[in-house]
Amino acid sequence: EVLMSKKRIVVAISGASGTIYAINLLKKLKEYPDIETHVVMSDWAHENLKLELDMSHDEFASLCDVLYPNKDLGAKIASGSFLTDGMVIVPASMKTVAGITCGFSDNLIGRAADVALKEQRKLIIVPRETPLNTIHLENLTKLSRMGVQVIPPVPAFYNHPKTLQDIIDHNTAKLLDALHIRNDYAGRWDGD
Repeated sequence: EVLMSKKRIVVAISGASGTIYAINLLKKLKEYPDIETHVVMSDWAHENLKLELDMSHDEFASLCDVLYPNKDLGAKIASGSFLTDGMVIVPASMKTVAGITCGFSDNLIGRAADVALKEQRKLIIVPRETPLNTIHLENLTKLSRMGVQVIPPVPAFYNHPKTLQDIIDHNTAKLLDALHIRNDYAGRWDGD
């Protein structure tokens, strides 16, 4: 299967705070009929669905085209022969970042990220909230040197956000831009 009819995006959700960013990204990606999402979620990310968003598993699953268990190392996204157009880990816990940095692929999130690295495909990491210690920064720097794009969910204010949703949409727009998906979910700077 060399020719793909749809753009395939892998979305991984680890157990850090910030699950709302992943949900927003999946909701936006659902609006594109030519995009297929392949989603994997850690156990703690499932807990955060309840803790942070009060969202049921079924409601979450309805946002995904394909949903894999994190223990499924035989999943399609665990193989480089399954062609994808990019992977976003949102939010990325520092445990997940550390595992990817040292090539410790003991779950599907780590393995899919390892595949993205070895196949030199787009890999985007949205690190969890602050603060970050030197180990975290060194791991993120090492991944950045390998071509991983690090997009922290830091709000911008040039677009005059009025609501929390505006701030979340801005981060999602940055992720879609990085995946080369046209969007207009956040105000863009147009010069002064």
